[in-house]
Amino acid sequence: MVEDLLLITILGFLGSFGHCFGMCGPLAVAFSLSHPQKTATKEKTNNWRSQLEFHTLLNLGRMLSYALVGAAIGALGSVLVEGGQLAGIGSNLRQWMAIITGIMLIWFGLGQVKPDLLPRIPLLHPLLQNGLHAGLSAKMVKLSLHTRWWTPALLGIFWGLMPCGFLYAAQIKAAATGHWWMGAVTMLAFGLGTLPTMLGVGVSTSLVSKNRRSQLFRLGGWVTLVIGAITLLRTGDTMVDYTGHAAFICLLLALIARPISNLWASPLRYRRALGVGAFVLSGMHTFHMIEHSLQWNFAAFFFLPPDFQGGMTAGAIALVLMTPAALTSFDSLQKSLGKRWRQIHLFSVPALLLSTIHAVLIGSHYLGSLELTWGNKLATVFIGIVTLSAMLVRSRFCWSKLTIEKFYVSPSKSQ
Repeated sequence: MVEDLLLITILGFLGSFGHCFGMCGPLAVAFSLSHPQKTATKEKTNNWRSQLEFHTLLNLGRMLSYALVGAAIGALGSVLVEGGQLAGIGSNLRQWMAIITGIMLIWFGLGQVKPDLLPRIPLLHPLLQNGLHAGLSAKMVKLSLHTRWWTPALLGIFWGLMPCGFLYAAQIKAAATGHWWMGAVTMLAFGLGTLPTMLGVGVSTSLVSKNRRSQLFRLGGWVTLVIGAITLLRTGDTMVDYTGHAAFICLLLALIARPISNLWASPLRYRRALGVGAFVLSGMHTFHMIEHSLQWNFAAFFFLPPDFQGGMTAGAIALVLMTPAALTSFDSLQKSLGKRWRQIHLFSVPALLLSTIHAVLIGSHYLGSLELTWGNKLATVFIGIVTLSAMLVRSRFCWSKLTIEKFYVSPSKSQ
């Protein structure tokens, strides 16, 4: 539950730099221009505060609208699930809802990553093309000319009802919760993710460059894909937490991004986001497992088998090693740290090794399974090979031995 809400919040935050900035940004700017301005030099501070208050109320109204819509959608999902249970098909209906939700989220994610890859969903696309968005925008701008204190909140409520393809991804996830309150919380988490950008663009229209917005929007598409994939993976009977696997993949890609950038440039472009994403997903995985395995009873750790204790310790140390790089991932800190930041970044290498040990010792897909099968043994060998390969890819010596050193990118060349 908590990890799903964090992913939805991250989706809203990343996507807001691209989609919301381009689609709703001009509307927020229009609200700023229509809001009474104070031009006197001595009143600039008051004018800034007035704009901040206006856009805070505006966005609070928008998030309230999101929560109300989420509650309605979640209640509808609840009715469908309860109806299926009365008919004796509850579990199958819930499973099919999760499958459809996962597929649609992946569809939306691919649309963000590569807009022309897939056709738009025909039931939703006409809403964005028939002028409804433009008509509502014009009426809302007129409403913003009123000077009542509640005007921005009312504007925000109507703003949250506007058709938006990006918003549908969160609404679909809200419907899949099957509870009115979880639907409301899901949409509220999405709204909180979009808040920094929409609040900022209302006060200042030059926060982020067009190129950086485009990158963040595509990254938001990858987050949507992750949410969709996790939703699909959780439709089985195991209900395994896959955020650990997602964190491992992100960390792996971040570590090999530089040496393979001549062959595959995308990981290097998103290396910082991949590293931070690995840290966030690792934290979510840790929270989930403490809640479900230990139930926050840390004393239970000492009663676990030695291999489980070792695996959990390895995972905890890996998370600690990833923390400094994540906390110093800002441009200003990287510049101030200089070459020392690379040394901090190198902590991620042993973190990957410890993550592999953690997965192998206690992962249900590996040696941590109660019933050790050939599939578990093959998975253990596979993750070991993948980790070893990542270490070799980072080594110039390995590239030279394979006589392909010309494709290798050294740390000095990647900066």
